[in-house]
Amino acid sequence: MKRQFIHALAGVTSVFMITGALFFSTPTQGTAANAPELSISENNRFIIDSNGKPFFYLGDTAWELFHRLDRQEAAMYLKNRADKGFTVIQAVVLAELDGLHTPNANGDVPLIDDDPAKPNEAYFKHVDFIVNRAEELGLFIGMLPTWGDKVNKKWGVGPVVFTPENAKVYGKFLGQRYKNKPIIWILGGDRNPENEQHLDIWNAMAEGIRNGDAGNHLITYHPMGGHNSAEWFHNKSWLDFNMFQSGHGARDIPNYEVTLENYRRQPVKPTLDGEPRYEDHPVNWNPDNGWFNEFDVRQAAYWSLLSGACGHTYGNHNIWQMWQPGRTPISHARTPWKEAINHPGAFQMGIIKDLFESRSFAKLVPDQSLLSEDNKKKGPAHCVAARASDGGFILAYTPYGETLDINLAPINGDAVQAYWFNPRNGESTRIGEFKADGSRKFSPPSDGRGNDWVLILDDASRNPPPPGTPAE
Repeated sequence: MKRQFIHALAGVTSVFMITGALFFSTPTQGTAANAPELSISENNRFIIDSNGKPFFYLGDTAWELFHRLDRQEAAMYLKNRADKGFTVIQAVVLAELDGLHTPNANGDVPLIDDDPAKPNEAYFKHVDFIVNRAEELGLFIGMLPTWGDKVNKKWGVGPVVFTPENAKVYGKFLGQRYKNKPIIWILGGDRNPENEQHLDIWNAMAEGIRNGDAGNHLITYHPMGGHNSAEWFHNKSWLDFNMFQSGHGARDIPNYEVTLENYRRQPVKPTLDGEPRYEDHPVNWNPDNGWFNEFDVRQAAYWSLLSGACGHTYGNHNIWQMWQPGRTPISHARTPWKEAINHPGAFQMGIIKDLFESRSFAKLVPDQSLLSEDNKKKGPAHCVAARASDGGFILAYTPYGETLDINLAPINGDAVQAYWFNPRNGESTRIGEFKADGSRKFSPPSDGRGNDWVLILDDASRNPPPPGTPAE
């Protein structure tokens, strides 16, 4: 069931200069008592809400949300995502596509004189509207203070505008303004730190956010494709969970490997794939290679989630850039975003969330020893499995619909209730009840690429609801 948050009207943060110093008034955007807050679970594997309930991070990449959409469009987009079961919308304040100099839908740019210490109030009122609308819908904003080209240009428009000094000021401004709002902070923005200056900027921005929001929100870091926040920041106290980007360079990128790598790190922190292959994105940016489809995004999601991730991020190539006719398409975008929001992969992400929430997903422990060696072979048909820490259930995923040879012994009860779950439409089919010992083979209803299936094995004595049905 979607969580509801108490909505408070946003106040206005005033910015003024006194004797050359920049000051921010404290925003009146709700009270700490009403603010939805997230924290890390006791075992440091998952995210929980203020009631201690596991929070399933289901993100959507809407990088240009603040920059390109007007208020009506933003409200429509957010409602669509809430209805589909998304919980986090990843969006960038200082956007990638000439976000400093091309105005937003209201004609405003975010900074005065390209100075992060001089935010433009008019621009941030538009950001406020979107944050507040997301809150009304029970959504968190995964807010990127800036795209990475403003720190390390490397490619893109830039310009580089950050120093450690103004990054701390800007971070504090954002932290204060959204202190009592449903925010998850995501530093980075598709960029790796390459020198001490870059590291100092990101660390200073994190420090500023912490000073501004009094530690009310989680913080992570979004790196370039093929990289992982843990490479630079795992031991930083400000990094609450790891995020990696498996990227768009090929089909069947084994993102489960990085998930498991992060899962085994010390100290333990949650992890997730913050940018896997996007639906309707050309494979390796070349249409001659074909296009990623809904199977590709499902495969990435189940591979990572059953390898220890605390959630997952979906992306659609047309939506991140909010492409529509009249705008220059980035990397061959071809579908207007208002159509792309209803691509099948987006519906199927909500189906994943329903399945995992129906089975106490915060108890999951990745365990490939449940599977036969043949099931664990590398490649696009690689199968993954996880078990509940209390022996209550097992989930296993077969991307190509291959027969699963699986050990039933970890189920605590005497009998196992088995289901096939169809990740394309959320329907489950009861297989039967079996003795909970030894190994058994289960053959899915169909096979081949695009015929992926999830096997659910429950302790029959616990009478769980059918897969995908919210637990009481």
